[in-house]
Amino acid sequence: MQDEEIVEGLKKGENWAFEFLYKNYAGKIGSVAKAYLGSDDVDDVVQEVMFRIFKGIKKFKGDSKLSTWIYRITVNVCKDFLSRYKRRSEILADFTEDEETSLPHPPSDIDTSDVATGEIEYEKILEAMEKLPAEDRLLIKMRDIDGLSYEEISQILGKPVGSVKSSLHYARKKLRRLLEGAKE
Repeated sequence: MQDEEIVEGLKKGENWAFEFLYKNYAGKIGSVAKAYLGSDDVDDVVQEVMFRIFKGIKKFKGDSKLSTWIYRITVNVCKDFLSRYKRRSEILADFTEDEETSLPHPPSDIDTSDVATGEIEYEKILEAMEKLPAEDRLLIKMRDIDGLSYEEISQILGKPVGSVKSSLHYARKKLRRLLEGAKE
């Protein structure tokens, strides 16, 4: 489905357009919120972003892709949440519960030590990511996980492409140092 169709449906208040929007963007919005805030306020951010899209869709001119506009709104909402926390001097905490997942009988062709090593490495990466500043986490997520172009990230963050590339370079460097420190 084309952006123009979705935007037109949203502007007309069509239920299918809002359902499509939620189905295709709620997860991405939540993922950005998790990367930016590192907390369990994801549902609140998704709700606020959807509300802002609903209120602001008539002003959307199509100067950028719909996804870029939505990412920009998401980043702004995350910044608002961060400033509220700072004003209240609250500490962001991640209260996610670790769910135990185990295979009763692992397939014989899988080396369980490789799986365990991979999970340990993944956890180290997540721990290191949590130590990065919010914008560094967001940059790495948007570029390396979501695969957004430098131009899209530039539009979302309202920064020049060169600044995005430079910031991402230093964010990756920080992450590498944290990971190397975790190996020792």
